[in-house]
Amino acid sequence: MIREGKSTVWLMSVMVLGLLLLSFGPMSVVSTAEAAAEHLATIKVNGKTAKLSDPVLVQDGRMYLPAARIAALAGAEASWDNDNEELTIHTAVNDEVVIGNGVPVVYFNDSRFRMDALPFTRDGRLYAPLRELAELLHASFQSSADGDAIEINVEAQKVVADGYGLNEISKETGISAAQLVKRNGLVSQAAAKNGTKLKVVMPSFLDKPAAPYTEADLTLLAKITMVEAGYESYEGQLAVANVIMNRVNNPAFPDTIKGVIYAGKQFPPAHNGLLDKSKPHASAYRAAKDALNGKSIVGDAVYFFNPARAKGSYFSSMDVVATIGNHSFAQ
Repeated sequence: MIREGKSTVWLMSVMVLGLLLLSFGPMSVVSTAEAAAEHLATIKVNGKTAKLSDPVLVQDGRMYLPAARIAALAGAEASWDNDNEELTIHTAVNDEVVIGNGVPVVYFNDSRFRMDALPFTRDGRLYAPLRELAELLHASFQSSADGDAIEINVEAQKVVADGYGLNEISKETGISAAQLVKRNGLVSQAAAKNGTKLKVVMPSFLDKPAAPYTEADLTLLAKITMVEAGYESYEGQLAVANVIMNRVNNPAFPDTIKGVIYAGKQFPPAHNGLLDKSKPHASAYRAAKDALNGKSIVGDAVYFFNPARAKGSYFSSMDVVATIGNHSFAQ
């Protein structure tokens, strides 16, 4: 049942937040966490009401929950890497999950997939979208129409037995035998012998593999990030790495990281020996990895420059979308 008073207040809050965001301009760096509205909800995990010290948040019509706390209630173990802002979850069914702040790519059992919604941090907690979080935990979920009541239930694995094989489980769950084989890391359908436990929750992102990259790509991107912005904050380093990746994805530039960096004279360190000597620190590596995994804070910017040094009509005519540290970033 929808309670009109609460829904109206919540909607007005979201509208006010939206107007505030617009006042910053289309490309301002405004965190998702600041844009998210708090929403009162009762959450049950495996039938037990969850006592949460952190609120449920709503962003762009999606509900977000504190990932580590919900994971623990679902029988998983979660550990937070503060340096890289990543949460690693070992689920009750032995899946390993890694999600990062503002990073659309999730590491799921050593493979990489792209989620539709971004995890984000608020008050030191990593929030993840409800649907994706439930799926990662091998759980189903239900939400009332007004979002006031949420139930998350970890689904039991199916156990292969005489008369209850892969085909029977496939019919029962609506998941093809081939999908069950792939989801459970089996080499073939014949590998599903009696006693085999099968995971039967299929995360919706499994059909969205992330674009691959090599260690050479990561190292080269980290090195140019270090040379160009190693003295900047992590955000300044990420923005530079974003520009490289935006060029890779822009048909006006080469379509590889190496091609972009060594093309023309845009990046002098690539031609004067500084790039070869570059030794990236941990922050530069993190920025490069996050950029390769789709985290972006400068939109479609394909240029960056130091406004204190770069003068003239060429630079003043650029469409600057953000200024971070000593660099301006432009489309």
